[in-house]
Amino acid sequence: MTLSIGSTAPDFTAETTTGTINFHEWIGDGWAILFSHPKAFTPVCTTELGYMAGLKDEFAKRNTKIIGLSVDTSDDNRNWLPDIEEVSGNKVDYPVIGDSDLNVAKKYNMLPADESGTAEGRTAANNATVRTVYIIGPDKKIRAMLLYPMSTGRNFDEVLRLLDSVQLTENKGVATPVNWKQGDDVIIPPTVSDEDAKAKYPSGWDTKKPYLRVIPQPAD
Repeated sequence: MTLSIGSTAPDFTAETTTGTINFHEWIGDGWAILFSHPKAFTPVCTTELGYMAGLKDEFAKRNTKIIGLSVDTSDDNRNWLPDIEEVSGNKVDYPVIGDSDLNVAKKYNMLPADESGTAEGRTAANNATVRTVYIIGPDKKIRAMLLYPMSTGRNFDEVLRLLDSVQLTENKGVATPVNWKQGDDVIIPPTVSDEDAKAKYPSGWDTKKPYLRVIPQPAD
């Protein structure tokens, strides 16, 4: 099954650094971010996992759990965690999935469905495509996907910004413009007629173009 925005995030049961989880049960009624890595003890991924640990409280404020994945055993990942803490200064206490049978990577289209074997003997280069970030909503639908090459560290501040946008647009029925951040003006979607917009936004809006109507970010 090919995944895209709007697809149901595949469910799975897996061993992690914090114990066995069923993914959909683990998400519960909140949001989740799944971010994957090709191998333990790889340099770029070490910096990423540590940085995400430093953002854990920010994600928690947004009712969002974070979970990593590495194509290794959970023991390999547990042995990696002290290095991550030493390099970043942040303790990784969110779960990291040990995808030693490649099951999750294949379910999420990060490796071909017919890929054979296990993590044993595979290198990071073999798993280079296991470098995706998925934002998943409470309904278990994928809201966003970001794919990065193995040589480029991901911008997790951008992931946080993207999460803010997705949650705001769903809650308030607006859209966000280029480089939007919390507190910036937002856009009334073209699907909302001027008549409906007048009822919803009695203070009016700034019409840049007939299809581009701008308002201050709605309050919570």
